[in-house]
Amino acid sequence: MTLNWQELAWTLGRILLAAVVGGAIGFERETHGQAAGFRTNILVSIGACLMMMLSLDMEVLYRHLDSNAVVRLDPGRIASYAIASMGFLGAGAIIKGKGSVRGLTTAATLWLVTGLGLSIGAGFIWPAVMTTVVCLLIIYNLRHLKRYYSHDIYTILSLTFRDLDRHLDDIKEALHRYPGVHIQFVNYHRDINDRRVTYRLRLLSKDREPWGQIATQLLQLSGLSELIWEEGDVP
Repeated sequence: MTLNWQELAWTLGRILLAAVVGGAIGFERETHGQAAGFRTNILVSIGACLMMMLSLDMEVLYRHLDSNAVVRLDPGRIASYAIASMGFLGAGAIIKGKGSVRGLTTAATLWLVTGLGLSIGAGFIWPAVMTTVVCLLIIYNLRHLKRYYSHDIYTILSLTFRDLDRHLDDIKEALHRYPGVHIQFVNYHRDINDRRVTYRLRLLSKDREPWGQIATQLLQLSGLSELIWEEGDVP
């Protein structure tokens, strides 16, 4: 078998380019503290590139067969399964908390890197390079736009008092000084033996509220023994 060095160089070039574009995107995810970072994106991109080249070469391997052969080929089948299987890896990068879902951008970049690898494997070089540049501009720069807008957050505020007096009016008065904080629901628990009262408030607010100032205001309430402020479920 005679080696076609020009073909080998073209194949190696596509694999290396897939590694470069995957690594460029993965590096941003790595610096952002994501587990699916530099090496993961490189491996995904190279693997997708290899699968695409295999899809295209399947036709070459069976080109000698005529219409009477039982072999039927679909060059896009392997590539389509590569995209579909990426959903499992992307799902592993997503972490769901009580009030938020994290890792969606990482899952999206893994899906995109798969597409880039497939494109490079098919010889669709310049569109893949341009897509990589646009992607890098987006993931490096658009995150800074968060400082210019605020979004809703849901939290749970628990206040425990050392007596059985009613403190709800005092709590509402303290919170109403901040228009961005809204009380959605109040749970009440009364421990008669220990003479303690606990209020558990579900709050809707903006992420730019002065949390330290609000907590300081609440700590001045008479009889307060415990204050817990935690993330709440998104309805």
